[in-house]
Amino acid sequence: MSSKSVTLKDVAAAANVSRATAARALNGYGYVGKEAAERVRVAAGKLGYRGNRIAQALRQGELPLIAFVPGDILNPFFSQIAHDLETELRAYQSNLIIASNQEDVELEQQVLTNILALNVKGIIVAPASNEKTPQLSKLIEDKYPLVVIDRVPEGLLCDNITVNNQQGAEEAVEFLIEHGHRRIAVIHDDSRIASTRDRLAGYRLALKNRSISFDETLVVESKSTISHAIDATIRLFHQENKPTAIFTTDSLMTKGALLALRTLGVKIPHEVSIIGFDDFDMATFSDPQITVLSQPVDKIGPLAIKMIMERIAGSQAPVKSIQFPTQLIVRGSVLNI
Repeated sequence: MSSKSVTLKDVAAAANVSRATAARALNGYGYVGKEAAERVRVAAGKLGYRGNRIAQALRQGELPLIAFVPGDILNPFFSQIAHDLETELRAYQSNLIIASNQEDVELEQQVLTNILALNVKGIIVAPASNEKTPQLSKLIEDKYPLVVIDRVPEGLLCDNITVNNQQGAEEAVEFLIEHGHRRIAVIHDDSRIASTRDRLAGYRLALKNRSISFDETLVVESKSTISHAIDATIRLFHQENKPTAIFTTDSLMTKGALLALRTLGVKIPHEVSIIGFDDFDMATFSDPQITVLSQPVDKIGPLAIKMIMERIAGSQAPVKSIQFPTQLIVRGSVLNI
């Protein structure tokens, strides 16, 4: 009988045991009598049974897998980090699996449950909530190798890598104010996410420091997608008293805002100035080129792998919290008015 056609059922029949017993004997779990186990092994050898070695290795935790749970893999920030994680893991002869939480707490719980069932060696996650969840807390309690990136839920004590979102946003808005802008709009994601909350805080602090009144009509919430950012920008420019500048809190929203402004016929920077959080390829291909706050994305992935591998190796070192600064890259999208 060829190995391709041999099934677990064939092995069980040849050994005169049930399929369940054959599975336990071959996969090394549960109780199987010595005599029955030997019959199964002999039958499998004679028949040339190979079984699903990948499935067996997953169950036994033998595959060198690291999991990455980003907010949304379509976000260029997370896709770049995923690429860097995968590249770094090759040096460890390990592989990466990816499952986005879509910035949804319930989905994150489901994703983490599924990932843990695969016996991964460690998890790198961008949490969907600003508050620590029971599942993440349990991972820390169990000393499971865990690294949090981009945002850290309040009270969650584990290795983490972030950027100074508040200071970066404050610097961007301050730059707009220095160029004469007072009606500065902000397009932001769900404020329950820590990174968004901090960017909003930086926006408000910059206004406060310059004694500029906070105007709720200039604050527009959008999902982190191009299409939602288009709608948010159009809503802004349907107001009677339009903004002279826009600050967007991630690159997808910046792209959406640019498309909306083009559709509306609003010229950058002569009719509206714009600064985006996160650099992106098209920022230098547009005319004018877009001023952005750049995050050191190329440093986050390699550092996350270093941290997770140290924990997998058994490091009991104190929790590490690394925060990178942002960099304002001035191009041509801000007009002095």
